[in-house]
Amino acid sequence: MKSLFTETDSLQRQVGIRLSVLARLLRNSFDRKAASLQATRSQWTMIAIVARYPGSTQRCISEYLDMSEASAGRLIDKLCQEGLLERRAKEDDRRARVVYVTEAAAPVLAALGEAATENEAQLFKGFSDGELEQMCAFMDRIHANASES
Repeated sequence: MKSLFTETDSLQRQVGIRLSVLARLLRNSFDRKAASLQATRSQWTMIAIVARYPGSTQRCISEYLDMSEASAGRLIDKLCQEGLLERRAKEDDRRARVVYVTEAAAPVLAALGEAATENEAQLFKGFSDGELEQMCAFMDRIHANASES
């Protein structure tokens, strides 16, 4: 296999390239598992975000997913039609609508959770808890640095 790097690539460049490639591999691997469950990336990420942050507004969900509010709204509508999400009036502001997962989403979330667990077991095979904690600390530092720009 041909190397991704040239002799002149700095260590920072090599790490950046590795992170980009790894992120793509992770997405593609999980996408294949999700596809076997008849779920697209946008669908499973939407369901997962709403499950993690129940009662969020469409605006908040779009920010979590880094997508336009209109795109998030269309996907929420589609998943509502499929019975996996539901919109409700916000308790403290009847004009606002918030989103929740439905009971019908429970088996989808369970299957996606199982797929994620299998994926993680494969990815982190041979890593100790200490190594994973160190990796998290490194990634937190990179995230903090990236957030400053």
